Amino acid sequence: MTPGRRGGNDVEPPIQVSDQAERRRSARQGVVLFLVALVALSAPATAFAVISRNEIGVLLLMWSPGVAALIARLIRREGIADISLRMGGRRGWLASLLALGYPIIVGSIAYGIGWASGLADYTTPADSATGWPAFAAELFFGTLVGTAIGLVFALGEELGWRGYLLTRLIDAEVPRPILVGGLIWAAWHLPLIIGGSYLTGNGGSMPLIALLFTIQVTVVSFLFARLRLNTGSLWPAVILHASWNHVIQSFFDPHTTGPRTWLWLGEQGLLTLTTNTLAVYLICRRPTRILHQPPAAHPPKGNPG
Repeated sequence: MTPGRRGGNDVEPPIQVSDQAERRRSARQGVVLFLVALVALSAPATAFAVISRNEIGVLLLMWSPGVAALIARLIRREGIADISLRMGGRRGWLASLLALGYPIIVGSIAYGIGWASGLADYTTPADSATGWPAFAAELFFGTLVGTAIGLVFALGEELGWRGYLLTRLIDAEVPRPILVGGLIWAAWHLPLIIGGSYLTGNGGSMPLIALLFTIQVTVVSFLFARLRLNTGSLWPAVILHASWNHVIQSFFDPHTTGPRTWLWLGEQGLLTLTTNTLAVYLICRRPTRILHQPPAAHPPKGNPG
């Protein structure tokens, strides 16, 4: 910018805010707006899910983060380019295969130890064939079908958690953004646990279940973040979310009984948590390569650009 002259005096150009500072400010505003919209949408959806206890309530609740992210984007005119709905090339495909198989590995180890040690009992659901070959076939083919169906539900959450909140926390330079995002993600589930419609159906201490679940979700959030940031694609995180829900909730849990199952297995179980923690550490022990294109800064009022 060339200084102008008025009455012979130099007019200094206005001080420009650095791109980094503007990005940080904009991201922080986006986080606040997202959280406000999330609470406003999730509160009635949670109440409906607790009362109705059906798939419609679950679908509405799981899409609350995605809709909240869309509202934040629309209000702040951020666009959708940074959602990264492309697969991300070879890196993205490999990450998607990992996401699909990860719950199978964790579940097989954790539940296998639980069944073999007698901490929980293996059972065959009434609608399942008996025998280990049938078990393996049901696990493999059921995971493919169950994950495909679960994508409809998981996409709603991931558009919010990893498609918006995670990247905004990073851009806002919030300390330990993955940890913070994981804690928010876990806290979002707690009303369902407190309401008795999630994880508490097989008995157990609700406060302990809530604590163990919070740790579990926070731990696995590091893997979700790595898949999202290391590939530049949202799809591996969506696939992991859908696969985890099917494999743990809809496959291994129905094959498991016992009075103390809630403590050892399930999403909140100690064996599941231990196995998951070790697996996440092994995968995420190296620094994450961040492939993320921040959105354009929120344009100032009066500026059509």
